[in-house]
Amino acid sequence: MSTQAGVERPADTPAASPAARRVTWWRLLLRDRFACLAVLILLVVAAGAVLGPLLLGDLATRQNLRAVNRPPFSLDDGWAFVLGSDSLGRSLLARLVVASGTTLSVAVPAVLISLVIGSVWGMWAGYHRGWRESISMRIADIILSFPSLLLAVVVLYVFSPSAVNIVLVLAIARIPIYLRAARAESAELQSRLFVDAARTFGTGSWAIIARHVAPTVLPTLFTVATLDFCFVMLTESSLSFLGIGIQPPDMSWGLMVAQGRQVLQSAWWIAVFPGLAIVVTTVSATVLASWARLAMDPGQRWRLTLPRSRRSDKALVKGVRA
Repeated sequence: MSTQAGVERPADTPAASPAARRVTWWRLLLRDRFACLAVLILLVVAAGAVLGPLLLGDLATRQNLRAVNRPPFSLDDGWAFVLGSDSLGRSLLARLVVASGTTLSVAVPAVLISLVIGSVWGMWAGYHRGWRESISMRIADIILSFPSLLLAVVVLYVFSPSAVNIVLVLAIARIPIYLRAARAESAELQSRLFVDAARTFGTGSWAIIARHVAPTVLPTLFTVATLDFCFVMLTESSLSFLGIGIQPPDMSWGLMVAQGRQVLQSAWWIAVFPGLAIVVTTVSATVLASWARLAMDPGQRWRLTLPRSRRSDKALVKGVRA
């Protein structure tokens, strides 16, 4: 039965189905052009990381001394050299695609490891409070007292620089970020009525954390993880640029920038295109994190239904009133 505008929905009206909620998410994403573009770029990068080594692995390592430092935007040598070649005549396009797999194979595992460990640890400490919370926060403060990049430089200088060591040191250095975020959210939720009700009925602490605390905390942690992905990828690129990250014959975007800095004046594209790939990927992840922060928050999701111009007007009015 149809209802007039402004009349509340009857209590017996069924809630929206999961399929309808999925359609709403897609509609919210399609209404934001920048978020759609960010998702498209990240999907292209992910596809290149997965399929690149299989399709372009040989082309990325094949040397052609007759095509050294070929300029970009020319199809005289074929589509593979549309972005030019490096000082050994290797296709820069193929190397960019293959290097994306190495870069993501470091950034994604480091973020996932720190996300899982830090989130579980933080929710456990925040839920129980007391000495568990105090000890956890002091450990986090000790780890945060060392800058992530400096800690990685020292560890990789002592041990051999490899992808596994980079993932481990970056994961350990980023655990306190998730630990503190999860602890703050969990400490606030453990005094809520629905948590008290579950505790009253005899539900165990881990069951309460898994069923009631984690679903509420995960949207915040997902936003933090998306932003932290940018930081980890930039850190890996910085380590490779300094020569203590990914080592040849492997390739990463940071290593490609380091190799191209020596011929920056005569062959600028060797360093500029990998640097541009780093910038575009990190900006896309940041835009997606900003969109996800609003989409996952029921109190802020309505902003995504407005045109972008009206969103800025609303934010301006809210700032003036504040």
